[in-house]
Amino acid sequence: MKILMIGAGGTIGQKVKAALGKHEIITAGRNSGDVRVDIAQPESVEQLFKQVKGIDAVIVTAGSVGMDDLQSLTTAKIMEALPGKLMGQINVVLTGQHYLNEGGSFTLTSGILADDPAKGFVSGALVNAALNGFVLSAALELKKGMRINAVSPGVVEDSFAELQPLFPGFNPVPMDRVVNAYVRSVEGGITGQIIKVY
Repeated sequence: MKILMIGAGGTIGQKVKAALGKHEIITAGRNSGDVRVDIAQPESVEQLFKQVKGIDAVIVTAGSVGMDDLQSLTTAKIMEALPGKLMGQINVVLTGQHYLNEGGSFTLTSGILADDPAKGFVSGALVNAALNGFVLSAALELKKGMRINAVSPGVVEDSFAELQPLFPGFNPVPMDRVVNAYVRSVEGGITGQIIKVY
């Protein structure tokens, strides 16, 4: 299987890449990887798929959410939060559906904030919930036997010490459980699933 991984250099991406090492993996990112892409820019995503041919699966682990709070949140700040994690991953699917091999799959990354918000992450909760909604809807309409899922991880143990003050009372999620969710999405047959690893 030929897999395109966008965001393979991150905490989760590195472990997922290692777990799928038996496959041919092409990595892509803004500043690192085999090829460069800015998923927030539709034309950059188009160039990526024109450059990398014969893809069977796409995994996106790129994109993060910033901190904010309801009292200081503005429409402008929400719009700033959308291009990367939300619209970036949507761009990958909207364009990639025209390039992936028959039976290909997309695995996107949302997060626990969609279901279990933490203070100071209003736009993060919005972005993750919107992404989950997109995945559920897109699964109904993808052609050529294509599949789409989202992995929705909690705070992973590898970064828990750093992030724990922002997520009081949250439990660290073992990295192998998170990695297995991506493997299941790519190598299994499920579609239209939000694979929650909390």
